[in-house]
Amino acid sequence: MSAIYILWLRQLKRFIRKKATIVGALGQPIIFLLAIGFGLSPVYAKAGGGNYIEFLAPGIIVMTVLFTSIFTGLEIIWDKQFGFLKETFVAPVYRFEILLGKTLGGATVAMIQGALVFIITLIIGFRPSLASLPLAFLFLLLVAILSSALGAVIASRLEDMQSFPLIFNFFVQPLFFLSGAIFPIKNLPSVLDFITKINPFSYGVDGLRYAFGGVNVFHPILSIGVLCGVTIVILIIGLYQFSKVQL
Repeated sequence: MSAIYILWLRQLKRFIRKKATIVGALGQPIIFLLAIGFGLSPVYAKAGGGNYIEFLAPGIIVMTVLFTSIFTGLEIIWDKQFGFLKETFVAPVYRFEILLGKTLGGATVAMIQGALVFIITLIIGFRPSLASLPLAFLFLLLVAILSSALGAVIASRLEDMQSFPLIFNFFVQPLFFLSGAIFPIKNLPSVLDFITKINPFSYGVDGLRYAFGGVNVFHPILSIGVLCGVTIVILIIGLYQFSKVQL
């Protein structure tokens, strides 16, 4: 357990010391909220959807958590290239502890960023049900752990940092855009409907939207089950990939 805690703490300290990164990571969510949120709000209202900010805000919070925690993988590649991961692997600890420490560290950092974006959404007019914050916290935590573990799995297969942005653009961003974060996932064409239903982050967005406003497509228990199940599968894959890493 000490190895998990130390690696978790290392992730947290690196995040706290990079104050410019903290501020910079808020840029994209703010742009989405202002440009897309207020830009499409009249169209959404005329279509009978109501307040678009209320719909969009949970998706942007999930986006922040997803994008922040997935970049845990970039730090793993960095550790590979500069020898820190090798020193960690030769330590008398299980590789699963290393994977779990980095995953939980990345998830914690993502939760902090998500909390900051949540505060910003309140400032611009988002009015959630604060009584359901514990449930919202649970959904965000599951999304953070899942995406952090996914980032670690991706990084275990890569040898250079230049490859990671390509994976991000062609794999991670589509996961976000096809999660129902920006548009409703009801009455979609059959192909998009299928993709959104097999996308685990759809259940995270829908669960958070339910926690904040009581609106949902999937049953909350189903959403929690899918997120937990996929996270376990990703961690198992990550453990296998970590066992194959040669430094």
